[in-house]
Amino acid sequence: MKFRIILYCLLGGLGMSIVALGAGNFAWWYSAGVVMTASFVPVAMFGPRKFTGQFAVILPVLLVVACLCTWSEALLFVATPEMKQHAMRDLYSECFTYTIISAILAALASLLRLPRAADYSLKLRPPAALGMMVFAAGLVYVLFYLVFGGITYQFFTRQYYPDAVTKVAPLGLWFWAIELGRGVMMALAVLPVICTLRMSRMNSAIAVGLLIWVTGGLALLIPPNPFMGSAQRFIHTIEILTQNFPLGFAATLLMRPKPSAADRAHEHFVSADSLGRRPALQGHD
Repeated sequence: MKFRIILYCLLGGLGMSIVALGAGNFAWWYSAGVVMTASFVPVAMFGPRKFTGQFAVILPVLLVVACLCTWSEALLFVATPEMKQHAMRDLYSECFTYTIISAILAALASLLRLPRAADYSLKLRPPAALGMMVFAAGLVYVLFYLVFGGITYQFFTRQYYPDAVTKVAPLGLWFWAIELGRGVMMALAVLPVICTLRMSRMNSAIAVGLLIWVTGGLALLIPPNPFMGSAQRFIHTIEILTQNFPLGFAATLLMRPKPSAADRAHEHFVSADSLGRRPALQGHD
C-alpha cells in the first residue's frame, strides 16, 4: 500500500506539470503537483470508491479553492494591467487544467486500487443544519483572515503591497462580504469531501484543513512567479495556513457532529467484526 501511495503522488504530480509547458520551471511545477496530490491521499484511500465519485469530490476543491478563490484574491491585490486584461482567459485556462488534473487523480486512485473498504458510517447534520454550518465556517474564515491577515500585513507584507489599503478602502464593508463569500465557497467546495471521507471526525478535520491549505496556498506558491519573490511566497504560505486550515478544520467539526457513546461502540463492534475479531459482549451470564 505504501508503494502505491508513493506512486499515486509521483504520477499525480505530472498533472501540474502541464502548466510548465507555457510557464517553464518544470521541476518546480512537478514538485507542486506532488505536494498537491499528497493532500488528496486521504480522499483516494477513504473517499468514494469509484472513479466518478473521486472525480466529483476532487473537482470542486480544485475549481473553487485552487482556482476561483486564489484568482479572485490575486485580481484584488496584485493585479497588473496585463493580468486584468486577460483575467477571464486565465480563469478559463486554469479551470480546464484543473479539470484534467481532477480526472488524472481520480483515475490513478482507481487504477492503483487505493480506496479501502472501510466500514465507517458517517454521521452528518440534517441538510438545513448543514447550510447553517457552511455559513458558520465562512465566518470562521473571516475571523482568522481578519486577525492573521492583519498581523501579516502590518509586520511582513506591507512593503510588498503599499497600496493595498487604498485598493480595499473603496469597497468598505463589501470587502468583508467578499471574504465571507470566499469562505463560504471554500466550505461548500470541501463539503463533498466531508460527506464522503470515511475517517474519524478529528482525523477528517485535520485532513480537510490540510487539503484547503495545500490546494489554496502551499502547492501554488512553490513555483516561482513574476509577482512574488521567494521570501514573499514563504510569508503567504504561512499566512494562508493560519486562514485556510482553521476553515477546513472548523467546517468538518461543524458539519459532522460529535459521535455519541453508542455510535463509538457500534463503530468499534463493526470494525472488530470486519477483521474477524467480534468483541465479547459485556454483562452476560
